[in-house]
Parts: sequence; C-alpha cells; structure tokens
Amino acid sequence: MKFYYSKKKMSVLGLLLGTIAIATWTTGCIEGKKLAAKTGVELWAENCQRCHNAPTATTFNEQQWKTVGMHMQTRALLTDTERDKIIQFLQQGSR
Repeated sequence: MKFYYSKKKMSVLGLLLGTIAIATWTTGCIEGKKLAAKTGVELWAENCQRCHNAPTATTFNEQQWKTVGMHMQTRALLTDTERDKIIQFLQQGSR
C-alpha cells in the first residue's frame, strides 16, 4: 500500500513538528534559568536533605567539603554548577 501526501499535508505536519520542538526547547530554557537562579543553600536543602540528615557546614573543612561534593554529585545527579554552589555554601559555613 502506498501513501501519498500532498504538499499541504506535509506543510501542516512540518509546522506541527516545528511548534512542538520550539515548545520543548523553550520549556527547557525556562527550567534551566530557574535552576541557574537557585542559591547554594536552596540546592543544599532540596538535594542533600531529601535523602538523609545532611551534616552541618562545620562538620568538614573546605577541602573535605570538596571531596564530599564530588562524591555526592554522582549520587544526587547534580550538575557541576549545582555541586559548586552547594560546596561554596558549605565551605563558607566551615570557616
């Protein structure tokens, strides 16, 4: 069985797919901006305390927080930016 599509049907299909692609991209950008605007304390509260009682900032020194952050990044599926913001927040509290 052969299917024949008119130019009009192809144009409508192309427009529909283009609209879906733009909507998906725009939503991703908005979510990315919301995430980028979050502070280290917000990210710490949302990510670290959802799985366990996170230690206080004074529990570890600055270098230890860096090591903890690298380890927990993979477990919490954090981006490098999120990890760095959380580590910076905790390092400030460890001084």
